Amino acid sequence: MESRLEARVREAAEAALRDRKFVCPIDVVLGLGWLRIRQVEEWQQGQSECLEAALPVSMEKALLAVGVLRRWAEANGLQPKGTPYVARTHDRRSLRFTKGGADDLEQAWSTHWFSPELSEARRAKMQERQAKPPDLVVISPLNDDWKCSSCGDTGDLLIMDAPGPLCLACADLDHLVFLPSGDAALTRRARAASKLAAVVVRFSRARKRYERKGTLVEEQALEKAEEQCLGDEEQRLRRRERDAERRQHLDVELTETMAAEIARFFPACPKERARSIAEHTARRGSGRVGRTAAGRALDAEALRLAVVASIRHLDTPYDELLMKGVDRSEARARIREAVDAVLRRWEGR
Repeated sequence: MESRLEARVREAAEAALRDRKFVCPIDVVLGLGWLRIRQVEEWQQGQSECLEAALPVSMEKALLAVGVLRRWAEANGLQPKGTPYVARTHDRRSLRFTKGGADDLEQAWSTHWFSPELSEARRAKMQERQAKPPDLVVISPLNDDWKCSSCGDTGDLLIMDAPGPLCLACADLDHLVFLPSGDAALTRRARAASKLAAVVVRFSRARKRYERKGTLVEEQALEKAEEQCLGDEEQRLRRRERDAERRQHLDVELTETMAAEIARFFPACPKERARSIAEHTARRGSGRVGRTAAGRALDAEALRLAVVASIRHLDTPYDELLMKGVDRSEARARIREAVDAVLRRWEGR
C-alpha cells in the first residue's frame, strides 16, 4: 500500500513532468512544501552553503523522498541524466546539496529524469539547456545599509559571494552598463554581442520573489544593439502589429473552441461555466494549462485539468484550507472526493 509520503512525491513528480517533460528532486521538495522558490533562488545565488541547510526536515527524510522519486521514475521508464548545478556568482562555483558533500548523495540530488515520450534529439537539447551555466545574477538591494565583504564599500547593486555580498568593482563587473527591461529586441541583441552579462533582479515584498529589472552588458555591445534596432525599427513595428492582430483572433477562436470541447467532454456542465473556464484558461500570459501546447491542441487531459482547477477553487473549500495554512498537497487530498463528485455529475454519470 502506498504511504502518504509516496503519494505526495508521486503527485509532485507527475505535476512537474506534465509541465516540463522532466522532473528533478528540487521539483519534489518544492511540491512537498519543504522549500520555497525564494530559498532555492538564494541557494543558487550563493547565499546558502548548501540546500540541506534550508530544509525543514532531516536529510534522512529528504533522501527518502528522493528515493521514492527514483523508484517512481524508473517504474515509469524515465531517462536519468546527471545535471551540474552552478552558482549564479562571479566565480561560477559548483553548488552543493548536502552538508557533507558525499558524491553519491550529490549525484542523487542532481539527477534529472526525462520523459520517455521525448525524442532523442529533443531530450538531448533539453539536457544541454539544463546543463548550461545559469545567468550571473546581480541584486538591487531593498536597503542601502549593506557593505561589500571585500572592500567595505556599498552601492546600488551587489552580487552574492560565499563570504558575503560583493560590490561590482570587487566582482569585476563595474565596467558593465545597465539596460532596463522592456525592450526585448534590444536586450536580446545586446546580450548576444556582450562577452559578459548579468541579470539584475530585485526582491518584491508583495510577490515574495525576485523579479527581473534589467541586464548588465558591455557598453560597446549596447551601442551595437541600439544601431541594429534603429535600422529595422519600422519593420519590427509592422511585425508586432501583425502579430498582435493574429494573436487576438487566435485567442477568441481558441476560447470558443475550448468551450465547445469542455461542453462535449462534460455535457452536464452549465454552458456559462464552460465558457468561463475556457476564457480563464486561454487568457494570454496566464501561464495556465490552456496556454500550453497540450491546451492549444485541445488535449482531453489538458482540458480536464482546467475543469478540475475551476471546480477546486469555486466548488470546494480548497482556498479556505490554504488560507488556514494547510499544505497544498494535503488540501488537495481533502477535497479530492468533492472534485470527483462534481466531475461525475458534469459527465452525466
